[in-house]
Amino acid sequence: MADPKRTHRGVLEFALGLPDAYEDHPWGETVVKVGKKIFVFLGNDESPTWPSMSIKLRESHDQALALSGAVPTGYGLGRAGWVTIPFATRHPPLGVLTDLVEESYRLVAPRRLVARLEELATG
Repeated sequence: MADPKRTHRGVLEFALGLPDAYEDHPWGETVVKVGKKIFVFLGNDESPTWPSMSIKLRESHDQALALSGAVPTGYGLGRAGWVTIPFATRHPPLGVLTDLVEESYRLVAPRRLVARLEELATG
């Protein structure tokens, strides 16, 4: 099983590599935003679910909830499609997690940034 802290760092590094993404710390937690919108919550080491990530999903929502330990995100976010995936339990490879982060980014980012992401992907 992969090191949960290494997975956490890998997800954070991937998210920060997306167009115009930046790290912020509202409520003392690590989040990654595009514009003013959060697309991934990464919590803090005092969070009961740390290390974990919470992402907004549409297409992969049901598949993400089927992952070991995954639950709808609290604070009412689960009703809006947010899923929390813990890294301390058995979790999918980093590539699967980053695909989910990218889906979340695409749901909240402005169209021009999603288009830029498409351009980067096609080279």
